[in-house]
Amino acid sequence: MTFANETKSIVIGGTSGIGKAVATALANRDGTVDVASRSTGLDVKDEAAIAAYFDAQGPVDHVVFTAGSSAPGGAVADVPFDAAKQAFDTKFWGAVAVAKAAARYIKPGGTITLTSGFLARRTVPGTYVKTAMNAALVAVAKILAKELAPVRVNIVSPGLTDTEAYAGMAVHARATMLNKTAKSLPAGKVGCADDLAAGYLFAIDNPFVTGAVIDIDGGALIN
Repeated sequence: MTFANETKSIVIGGTSGIGKAVATALANRDGTVDVASRSTGLDVKDEAAIAAYFDAQGPVDHVVFTAGSSAPGGAVADVPFDAAKQAFDTKFWGAVAVAKAAARYIKPGGTITLTSGFLARRTVPGTYVKTAMNAALVAVAKILAKELAPVRVNIVSPGLTDTEAYAGMAVHARATMLNKTAKSLPAGKVGCADDLAAGYLFAIDNPFVTGAVIDIDGGALIN
């Protein structure tokens, strides 16, 4: 896609991690980038707040949703419903609310790019919340690609990515996890935020891509 001075992009979840890398990459192009997240005061669980945000922004060319949630792990029989619902409220329903609000303002030829995760298509016991949430997002993205055409809607599916999301782990435990995963992947490394940002830019730039799941997972799905 051609970026000009009047091109406007929005990154929801763009103040940290993958979203920040996407926002930084877009900021290096012509046009403007608006970044919103919980830290800027936007709660993606609040549909009215999302609608008001897009009303204030007006026409937009590209919308990226990278806001995530801390999904609880554990067996289906053990995970409390409240914890599972809270995760869905942020990542799944938040993404739907953003797409719904953005659809009113997205310009012809514009794009919406959502975020899932490789667990959407990988069976791993103890991860049902992430699996269900990400699989649901993939399904919705494909429906949106048909309903909103010619606006292009795609979804990036990351594998393990070294971001602030793991900042709460002990340094040694984090390093051990990342190194173990890197050795197990065909790519021989875990992702970094810039690796993933390139996938969002691909979805934005290629006019022949819509309804696609863009896997950037170091080969996790073929392991």
